[in-house]
Amino acid sequence: MLWQTTRFAVDLSRPQVMGIVNATPDSFSDGGRHASAAQALRHCEQLLKEGADLLDIGGESTRPGSPQVPLQEELARVLPVVRGAVRLGVPVSVDTCKAEVMQAALDLGADIVNDIWALRQPGAAAVVAGHGRCGVCLMHMHGEPATMQATPMAGDAVPQVFQFLQQTSIALQGLGVQKSRIVIDPGIGFGKTVAQNFALLARQGELLATGLPLLAGWSRKSSLGSVTGLPVDGRLVPSTTAAVLAVEQGARIVRVHDVRETVAALAVWSAMAAERQGALARPQPNLSPPLRQDAP
Repeated sequence: MLWQTTRFAVDLSRPQVMGIVNATPDSFSDGGRHASAAQALRHCEQLLKEGADLLDIGGESTRPGSPQVPLQEELARVLPVVRGAVRLGVPVSVDTCKAEVMQAALDLGADIVNDIWALRQPGAAAVVAGHGRCGVCLMHMHGEPATMQATPMAGDAVPQVFQFLQQTSIALQGLGVQKSRIVIDPGIGFGKTVAQNFALLARQGELLATGLPLLAGWSRKSSLGSVTGLPVDGRLVPSTTAAVLAVEQGARIVRVHDVRETVAALAVWSAMAAERQGALARPQPNLSPPLRQDAP
């Protein structure tokens, strides 16, 4: 399975690790650490050394309760980082919901649009449809970042998320965007309860019925803190565990802060998965008991 993006056909036959680059002062887990373009680009290079397959650059925090960032400010944060990152030889994603930021980043050579609003903001779908080649990640979100956790969705989240992602992807294909360009994201933590988030993990296979690759973003999320009691800067082990579980359940891309540890954890999973696949392909021994031969 390939994910077609601007410059790369990303091979999803093995799980891909997308490293998070927050060019923001207020992201929930690492706000301010990479706020300047120089800091963000150094972080890009470090994530690649740690084994990242893709980079996801964002200039607006989407933590619960976060305010919107003015357009010009987001452009100023994101574009210098994108301009440098596209020279690093890996697919570059821009995490934004603003059509103007999408267009400007794609004009600089960005490969993927990663949108928490699933292209529902004015002009966003037209930008992606008009590009003709870029990849896109459509995410489910209930409500909006400012209020989504105050009034999370009700009922069984899995069929609701499935229906939204299926309908949204079909509508985008109707605009001429090839299916091979589209990835879906269930939106862990975006307007959902802790129980709903874990239901989306446990039943993630139901979302794969869309026929689209799935991206999972569990890294340092509050649901992990809820079940472990750990603060955001202590969620390394829960985050890597959730990433491996998501891959075991069929995710093809994991979006993470802790790249080195996730790559190592997935190497262990991959070794096990390869042996499991090999065992299935090998002829199985006959374990039936031998036929009894009666004495003459």
